[in-house]
Amino acid sequence: MIAYIRGKFTFKSPTEVISEVQGIGYQIHISLNTYGQIKDKEDGLLYTHLHIKEDAHTLYGFADRMEKQMFQHLISVSGVGPSTAQVVLSSLSPYQVSMAILSEDERSFGRVKGIGPKTAKRIIIDLKDKVGKVDAGRVLTYTGQNNTNVDEALSALVALGFNRTQAQKAINELLNKEQKDWSVEALVKEGLRKLAQ
Repeated sequence: MIAYIRGKFTFKSPTEVISEVQGIGYQIHISLNTYGQIKDKEDGLLYTHLHIKEDAHTLYGFADRMEKQMFQHLISVSGVGPSTAQVVLSSLSPYQVSMAILSEDERSFGRVKGIGPKTAKRIIIDLKDKVGKVDAGRVLTYTGQNNTNVDEALSALVALGFNRTQAQKAINELLNKEQKDWSVEALVKEGLRKLAQ
């Protein structure tokens, strides 16, 4: 098992990063929460989980241990695969997931693509004892703006499995509704909420 990778970020997007270690580039899938923490860094450490299937070995990376642990909890639930867990952690912070589980808030999970009422209940039932006490952690704040934010947000939503036309419509509604400088993370997060309605 690869516990973590420390390297130079040669490529970053809201859903994926390539970390170069001694000339080898590791393709690592990440959540929006992790992207928010590493987007301004040239190098760094990502805690990793290696998911093995018959046809693929896929690395998932996390900026902190709490998110990795929550990812591993989520994929232990029947019906929740790595891609769905990645969407959950792009829609909610690890702390918010913990709070939703402990407070038995099914609606928070219901707003996430790929999580129906039955799966939301299963997550809460299966993980309530595992989550236990949680560190309040930090809720990411979204700052900064550049000209490619809309394109990056659209690409991220498409990479997470949404139809490009629907994703574009959701982003346009956000841009028209609130005239402000949107960050990539904020656009993706609010876009996920709109698309899950």
